[in-house]
Amino acid sequence: MAKILCVLYPDPVTGYPPVYARDSIPSLGNYPDGQTLPTPSAIDFTPGHLLGCVSGELGLRTFLEAEGHELIVTSDKDGPDSVFERELPDADVVISQPFWPAYLTAERIAKAPKLKLALTAGIGSDHTDLDAAINAGITVAEVTYCNSISVAEHAVMQILALVRNFLPSHEWVASGGWNIADSVERAYDLEGMDVGVIAAGRIGQAVLRRLAPFGVRLHYFDTRRLPIDIENELGLTFHPDVESLVRSVDIVDIHAPLHPQTYHMFDADLINSMRRGSYIVNTARAEIVVRDEIVKALQSGQLAGYAGDVWYPQPPAVDHPWRTMPHEAMTPHVSGTTLSAQARYAAGTREILEDFFAGNDIRDEYLIVRGGELAGTGAKSYTAGGAASPGSA
Repeated sequence: MAKILCVLYPDPVTGYPPVYARDSIPSLGNYPDGQTLPTPSAIDFTPGHLLGCVSGELGLRTFLEAEGHELIVTSDKDGPDSVFERELPDADVVISQPFWPAYLTAERIAKAPKLKLALTAGIGSDHTDLDAAINAGITVAEVTYCNSISVAEHAVMQILALVRNFLPSHEWVASGGWNIADSVERAYDLEGMDVGVIAAGRIGQAVLRRLAPFGVRLHYFDTRRLPIDIENELGLTFHPDVESLVRSVDIVDIHAPLHPQTYHMFDADLINSMRRGSYIVNTARAEIVVRDEIVKALQSGQLAGYAGDVWYPQPPAVDHPWRTMPHEAMTPHVSGTTLSAQARYAAGTREILEDFFAGNDIRDEYLIVRGGELAGTGAKSYTAGGAASPGSA
């Protein structure tokens, strides 16, 4: 019998389950690159239901208890007296989400001698200290591609929200006003702008494809250049480094993983090298930018707007300056946890658990760390040795 410790975000304040807006979600076949969707032996939930919160339990309880395992689900994850901290020492498996991450620091891993699997229900495992997991022989896995399109859609939405000055316009209506001049004094057309994507993986490419019909000039930077046929199809301009890209565009859209090479990449020097009145959209990781430099750039007018749904830490303090800085379009970390995405990452979590408990190989595309080294997707997306700790400032 294994003990599975699962950290999920709290239930809706109005109670669980909610009244759903729709009766179903579309059924997909494959992901755009042909990868198959998760293939567990069965599921014990209704696709389209709220699975990512505590009461949703990722639809795992029936399956795990039928196999004789113990499942503990909590949202209490921070501090020495948290449920997570108390239950961790004898846990065999930890499940967490990027949206409400249970930070598996080196110190916490040292307190968990039985831990064998750290599983991200979603994409992005930087809340786990990968160096410590490698040294401890812990397998780290995530449900790759499960919410990539969800995040891409969110990024496009936030680009449009910033450029069209949507949120202030909506606020005028909600407050009883009809202030057209106030609404449009910072509103522009996206058409004709230069848009640059940092990291043209699955999410970045999905954003590029969705922006192409808007009549923008598309730029990208990635450590691996895309095939020439994709560049020609989308009219992409490749940049050999981030510095070149940010000087050449009006909008920067970030989709890079967090590792030592991207940590605090957007500092004062890089931000000030951008065109005045540029926009940044960041649905990747908050620590890719320097928090207070973003605030200063918005206040000075160097940046016309900043949007994203990633913060550090998560959840952020009530006085986090991004909550009140000007010209922002921030959301809580929701881009990858739509009800549609939840059905996929809940199924993928079960698939990984089935393989793990059966002693079968976990899909290579799901692997981040295995056998004391980076593996699968992790070997392509992360670096080991001196990685920024998930608990570091």
